[in-house]
Amino acid sequence: MADNNINDNNVAELFGSMVFNDKVMRERLPKDVYKALRKTIANGTHLELDVANVVASVMKDWAVEKGATHFTHWFQPMTGVTAEKHDSFLMPDGEGRAIMEFSGKALVKGEPDASSFPSGGLRSTFEARGYTAWDPTSYAFIKDNTLYIPTAFCSYSGEALDKKTPLLRSMEALSKQALRILRLFGNNDAKRVVSSVGPEQEYFLIDKSMYLKRPDLMYCGRTLFGARPPKGQEMEDHYFGAIKNRVSRFMHELDEELWKLGIYAKTEHNEVAPAQHEIAPIYSEANIATDHNQLVMELLKSVAARHGLTCLLHEKPFAGINGSGKHVNWSISTDTGINLLEPGDTPFENAQFLLFLVAVIKAVDDYQDLLRVSVASAGNDHRLGANEAPPAIVSIFLGDELTEILNALENDTLYVGKSKTLMEIGATVLPHFPKDTTDRNRTSPFAFTGNKFEFRMLGSAFNIAGPIIVLNTIVADVLKQFADELEQSTDFKSDLSKLIKRTIKEHKRIIFNGNGYDSEWVKEAERRGLSNLKTTPDALPAFIQPKNVEMFVRHNVFSEHEIHSRYEILLENYSKTINIEALTMMDMVNKYVVPAVIAYQNELAQLILSKKSLGIDISDSLEEHLLRKISKLADCLGKRLENLSQQTIAVREIKDKLELARAYREKVCTAMNELRLVVDELELLVSSKHWTLPTYAEILNSVNE
Repeated sequence: MADNNINDNNVAELFGSMVFNDKVMRERLPKDVYKALRKTIANGTHLELDVANVVASVMKDWAVEKGATHFTHWFQPMTGVTAEKHDSFLMPDGEGRAIMEFSGKALVKGEPDASSFPSGGLRSTFEARGYTAWDPTSYAFIKDNTLYIPTAFCSYSGEALDKKTPLLRSMEALSKQALRILRLFGNNDAKRVVSSVGPEQEYFLIDKSMYLKRPDLMYCGRTLFGARPPKGQEMEDHYFGAIKNRVSRFMHELDEELWKLGIYAKTEHNEVAPAQHEIAPIYSEANIATDHNQLVMELLKSVAARHGLTCLLHEKPFAGINGSGKHVNWSISTDTGINLLEPGDTPFENAQFLLFLVAVIKAVDDYQDLLRVSVASAGNDHRLGANEAPPAIVSIFLGDELTEILNALENDTLYVGKSKTLMEIGATVLPHFPKDTTDRNRTSPFAFTGNKFEFRMLGSAFNIAGPIIVLNTIVADVLKQFADELEQSTDFKSDLSKLIKRTIKEHKRIIFNGNGYDSEWVKEAERRGLSNLKTTPDALPAFIQPKNVEMFVRHNVFSEHEIHSRYEILLENYSKTINIEALTMMDMVNKYVVPAVIAYQNELAQLILSKKSLGIDISDSLEEHLLRKISKLADCLGKRLENLSQQTIAVREIKDKLELARAYREKVCTAMNELRLVVDELELLVSSKHWTLPTYAEILNSVNE
C-alpha cells in the first residue's frame, strides 16, 4: 500500500524511477552507443545489432538492479487491450548453473504466437507466428518485476496486427507533410513535426463486492438492467466535490504507481455522476501518450483491486447516469517547440497559424465519416448523442471570436474585435485574442481550445491510437494538398491568401458553435450535408470507402489489406459484444429475476389466502393490486425473454458480417431493450428480500467512507 506521508523529495526520486529513460541511457550507455540510439529515436534509422547488444546488456543490468527477473515485449493487438509474454533473463550456462542474459536480438525482435489474436484475415490460422519489434521512441519500463519493452506487432508477411504500427506511420506522414508547409514559410530549423496528445480518462469506482454480485458487470462491463436510483446526479453535487477517503487513498497510490513509470498524473477529480472520477495527464507525443494511457487503464484496475474496489471503464455502465468518455487533446508542434495551432505575434506567424487551422477544418469536413468510425463501438453507441456526450454528428467548435475572424477573411470585410482591423493575410497583424477564447462548449465533438483541439467523442475504454491515427493522417492529407499547390506558386503571399479564403468558404459548414444536444441541430446538420452515422453498423462501411482507402494507402499508414482486416475485426467485435450481452441478460433473468418474481408472487398469494381464511375482505387490498400488477409483468417478462432468445438464435444464420451487425442492432438490441423495461419495472415492485441483485442505489453509493 502506498505511503501517505511521501514528501516532495520522495516524489522527485520516485518519478521515472522504473523507466529506462534518456537520463538513464545517457548515464549508463557508452557515448557512441548513446548517440547511435538517439539518432535512431530522432530519425527512425536502423539500429545496428552491435549497438542493440550493448543497449540490451545495459538495460538488463539496470532492470535486474531494480528487481526484474523477466522481460516482455509489450504490444497492442487489435483486441483494444495490451498483450505480453514473459521470458526469464535466466539462461543455462552449460555447467548446471544459470546466468542472467539478454541479447540485442531479444531486445529488438520477439516472436509471440499470433494465432489467437484478431487478424481480420491478414494471416491464416495455421500461420501462428507474429513478430514484435522494439519501438525505441517509447521508453522501456519495469512493472511487477518485469522489464516491459514497448513494441509494434506484425504478421509473418509484414502486415500490421496492432495499433502501434499504423500510429507510428501516421506520425511520420504528418511530420513529412507539415515540414513541407514549414519550408514554404522559411522554417528550415524544424526537423520533425509531432502530434502531441493528452487524454482525459474518466472511470467509475465501485465496491468490489457489488461488482462480484452483478454478472453483467463482470461479463459485459455494464449493467444490462437496473432501475434509476431515487437520487442520481440531479443535485449536481458530485462534480468537483470532496473526494471520499477511500477514493483518496486509491488515488494516492495510483499517483505513486504512475510516477514510477514517468507518467505525469496532473489532475484528478470527481466527475458528474456518482462514483465517477477523472484523471488527466500532461501532454506527450502521440505514441508515448498512447502507451501511457494503456498503462493508466491497467493501473486503474490493479490499484483499485488492492483497495477492495473495481474500476469500470465501460462507456455506459449505468443507464440514466452519465457515461464515461475520454477527451483527447491534440495539437501539432515542431521539434523546436513551436505549436503550429497557436496564434503568433506577427502577420507571417498568423498566416502560418491560419493555414494549419484551415487544414484541420478541411480535414475534419472531408473525412468526418472516418472520425466517426474511429470512435465506433457497441459501448460508445450508448453514450454518443445521449445528452451527456457529443452527438454522433461531427462538427467543429471554434468560438465566436475565431469564427468571426474567419468570416472576415472569407468576405474581405472588417473584423470588429478590440479594434477595427482589415484581415489581409500577411499584411496587417491579426488582432491579439486570448489563447483560450472558447466558452468550453461541452456539446461539441471537436472543439478548438486556444492552441489545440479537443476530440470528445472517444469512449473511456478506447485505445486512443485509432482516433489519433485518423486525425494525423487526414490532416497530413490536406497539408499535402496545400503543399502541392503552394510549391507551384509564383506569388506565395497572394496564393496563400486565396487558398485560406477558398478553404474557409468550402468547408465552413463543419463549424458549429451552438448546442449539439438541441434537436434542431440534427435538422440543421442535415441541411448542411453533414453525416449522421448514429450507430457502429451505420459508421463502419465508411472505413472501406474508396476515397478513404486511397487516402490511407497514399500516406503508407495502412495497406488496403490492413484496412479491410480492421473493418472485419470491428464488425466481429460489435456482433460478439451484443451476443455476449444478450446471453448474459437471458442468464441473469432466468437465474435471478424469475426466481425473485416467483418467490414474491408466492409470498403475496400466501398472504392473500391467509387473510381470506380469516374472513378478511381483500377485494381492494394492496396485496391483491400488487399481485395482479406483478403477475401481468411476469407474463410480459416471459414473452420478451422468449423473443430475445429467438432473435439471438435467428441472427446466427446470417453470414455477411455487416448484415449480421445490423441484425444484432435492429433485432437483438431491440429485444434486449424491451426486456429491460419489464425487468426495471419489476425491480421497483419486488421486495428487496427476494431481489438479490445489487441496485443502482447500492452500487453507486458503495464507496461512502
